[in-house]
Amino acid sequence: MEGQKSKRKSTTSSTSTSTSGSGAPVLPWMRDPIDITTFDQCPLKLLPFLDPRLEEALQKMGISSLFPVQLAAWQETIGPGSFERDLCINSPTGSGKTLAYALPIVQMLSTRAVKCLRALVVLPTRDLALQVKDVFAALAPAVGLSVGLAIGQSSIADEISQLIKKPKLEAGICYDPEDVVQKFQSSVDILVATPGRLMDHISNTKGFTLEHLSFLVVDETDRLLREAYQSWLPTVLQVAQCCNNNFFPSAGSYASTFGSLRTIRRNGVERGFKGKLYPRLVKMVLSATLTQDPGKLAQLDLHHPLFLTTGEKRYQLPDQLKSFKVICESKLKPLYLVALLQSLQGEKCIVFTSSVESTHRLCTLLNFFDDLNFEIKEYSRLQRQSVRSKTLKAFRAGEIRVLVSSDAMTRGMDVEEVRNVINYDMPPYIKTYIHRAGRTARAGKSGCCFTLLHKDEVKRFKKLLQKADNNSCPLYHIPPQSVESHRSIYTSALEKLKESVESEVHRKRKALV
Repeated sequence: MEGQKSKRKSTTSSTSTSTSGSGAPVLPWMRDPIDITTFDQCPLKLLPFLDPRLEEALQKMGISSLFPVQLAAWQETIGPGSFERDLCINSPTGSGKTLAYALPIVQMLSTRAVKCLRALVVLPTRDLALQVKDVFAALAPAVGLSVGLAIGQSSIADEISQLIKKPKLEAGICYDPEDVVQKFQSSVDILVATPGRLMDHISNTKGFTLEHLSFLVVDETDRLLREAYQSWLPTVLQVAQCCNNNFFPSAGSYASTFGSLRTIRRNGVERGFKGKLYPRLVKMVLSATLTQDPGKLAQLDLHHPLFLTTGEKRYQLPDQLKSFKVICESKLKPLYLVALLQSLQGEKCIVFTSSVESTHRLCTLLNFFDDLNFEIKEYSRLQRQSVRSKTLKAFRAGEIRVLVSSDAMTRGMDVEEVRNVINYDMPPYIKTYIHRAGRTARAGKSGCCFTLLHKDEVKRFKKLLQKADNNSCPLYHIPPQSVESHRSIYTSALEKLKESVESEVHRKRKALV
């Protein structure tokens, strides 16, 4: 670990701001970050303080070393000064952010065997929550911890039965309802949740409590802060901090190794009562495009935050990503897409459109091309969760080679062996491009991102990429004969699409009557 010590700014308030050269307000702690790119991969055998049980679990996951973002987070969370400050991590898609928080949280929770809800991870979508839950589920049982899920995939009654353990009551005895509720216990140590269903449990589920919460992870922070989701964040912070009486590693664990725990400050005030410690709620916030808006970040009530990011660039694409543009005639755009897919020879691809309606129509159209010898399916929020899960499973297994998706797929989803991303519709913002492109070139592997453009979009697209300091986006040439060879099939496919759309509209109208 020599040479990995990073510069730290002295403790500063997370609310005062300064102004950048561009005139935009910048929080002081964001101007002096820890540079993740200065870290190298670290073999598990050299990772200090790692629980041997977790090392074995990681090896079973096929992990032999930690990526830079994971090592940087580990260094700031495990060992002397562990979790002294909240962490804000801005790192490219595919860099390994999920394990960066999952591993230290599981290690810290394992130091004291108490069955209560002590870690909460909030994510914007069900599919992403399922993916994150799988990572925790691969680690937690190794150290005797359990993981729960609250995403609305099943009925709330089924979720409650998985999350809450009700006390056994003797027949014939009259119990006070309040006493019974107090005897309810959490069946999980870690909960992965979406905001809406989390609020359902906070408001309505008897025995569900955040009073023991020690860790709060806000993954895909910029999206979760942008969309209110029933005011979930202020509710969680209020409930957790009002009755927070957390655990910290007991004597004989980290406290004995690194000295006595110091009293924790909350909002500038020393916390403690008759010699007892009341540790604060530790927060970790993460995104590939973390907002720098002081107003939005203030909602998180961060404790002397530490900013981990990749160099000085606010927006960064994966190192092994190659970007290409495809110039096409507007009326023949689907033909250029078909020709591009054929040139990729069945490699696993995700095709992004600008809306769920466009996703459905494009996928329907492509499936009317009879000469395509690979499976094409759509993936969007208009589909039922069970349908999306089935499609994603088949895509991961390679049974589906091309997935046509709305931006529901852009956030954090990890599918192995996605070699190509295709922007059928040009992304409107650099953040959208980064999250779309980040579905490939993950975990150090290579990948390509193709963007189909009309001639009048080229200049705007160039400016968009420059925001990520990307000045290299060569033209990918589609031979004219490849486009023309599908023209007759295209004409037939358009007629079939028109009939299909009319039939769907008729069915919907009939269903409303």
